[in-house]
Amino acid sequence: MRLALPRWAGTLAVKAAAFITVMCCALAALLGVLVHVSVTNQTVGQARDLALARLAEATAAYEAGDPLTPGAGLDPEGLPPSLRSLAAAGDRGTMVAEHDGRPTMWAAGPADGGRALAVAVDYSQQARTIQGLDRSIGWSSALAIGATVLVGAFAVTRVTRRLHTTARVARRISAGALDARVNDPRARDRTRPQDEVAAVAAALDSMAASLQGKLIAEQRFTADVAHELRTPLTGLHAAAELLPPGRPTELVRDRVAALRTLTEDLLEISRLDTGRERLDLDSEELGALAARVVRASGTDTVVRVVRDARVETDRRRLERVLGNLVANAHTHGRPPVVVTVDGPVVTVRDHGAGYPEYLVEHGPQRFRTEGGAKGHGLGLTIALGQAEVLGARLEFRNAPGGGAVARLTLPQAPRDGRRPDGE
Repeated sequence: MRLALPRWAGTLAVKAAAFITVMCCALAALLGVLVHVSVTNQTVGQARDLALARLAEATAAYEAGDPLTPGAGLDPEGLPPSLRSLAAAGDRGTMVAEHDGRPTMWAAGPADGGRALAVAVDYSQQARTIQGLDRSIGWSSALAIGATVLVGAFAVTRVTRRLHTTARVARRISAGALDARVNDPRARDRTRPQDEVAAVAAALDSMAASLQGKLIAEQRFTADVAHELRTPLTGLHAAAELLPPGRPTELVRDRVAALRTLTEDLLEISRLDTGRERLDLDSEELGALAARVVRASGTDTVVRVVRDARVETDRRRLERVLGNLVANAHTHGRPPVVVTVDGPVVTVRDHGAGYPEYLVEHGPQRFRTEGGAKGHGLGLTIALGQAEVLGARLEFRNAPGGGAVARLTLPQAPRDGRRPDGE
């Protein structure tokens, strides 16, 4: 069974803080153990030397028949049995054990009759010293870990904040805001050390500037071409109207009309690219507007009104969006084509092969079609651009049962009938 961790648990700052904490704890534990062992060995060694020295004095007195020194005795009470056995076997040794409720350093050696001559040295002070040292190591380790974690978290947060800023700008660029820039201070100031975050930010700014330059050049080229074609096309259209009736004349007029339509589409796209389009808002009944668009298209399209709605919109632009969606459904799909109005949502569905995969994932792209399809890929591009101007959301997907589905969600008019700007 896998536990679901909160989203913040996977952030770089949390991981870095956890790593710093673990490393600090490990380092503090290692240093604490080393200090504890070193001081304990030194303290125990000093107490052992003192106990053995007193045992030597007591042994010399015992062998000379003199009275034993204070703290020495034969088989004294409290002598650890293991140390007594060691002394009885003829060896000397030391041991720390509790005696009368206090830690005591015992030193014992052999005496006559298999007895043990032992000396007891009070070990309380040394034990308290070691305990105090352990407490000091614990508190100092905790303070050091806390300070290190705070400093490390502060340093990591500064880096992650810059990374979040870079990621936010990258998302804005992917959404179409090519003028967005990170402007990382380190990347702008070449005299400062350049870290990896500054390198990523500089690369992202450079990429955005390059993409923006290419897009502006493409938009300018599109607008220039459309404007330059408009004048000769007007003359060509006038000349075609003067041709005598006949099949060749019809073909010429048809191709001139197609070229004029393409030119007007390019001009419309260039206007949308500038982002300076202005809305002419009015209140419209969505069901009636959809029916009017279908009648104007001259196609066999079914209109279904599940739930009508009044929307505050630019009628000309909305008719352009719906007209392009219906025309695309008849051109690239198969009947029946159904336009469904359900509140502020209008759905246009056909029963053909569906949208190409790239269009569903990335949206329509100008001059891109697949499978030998007719057209230039401008109809859906214009529909998407005009929907954005209207503040609507246009989505493209394929129906599970087959066919392409375009879903347009419009903002509804306020209940009091006033315009969004309060007019």
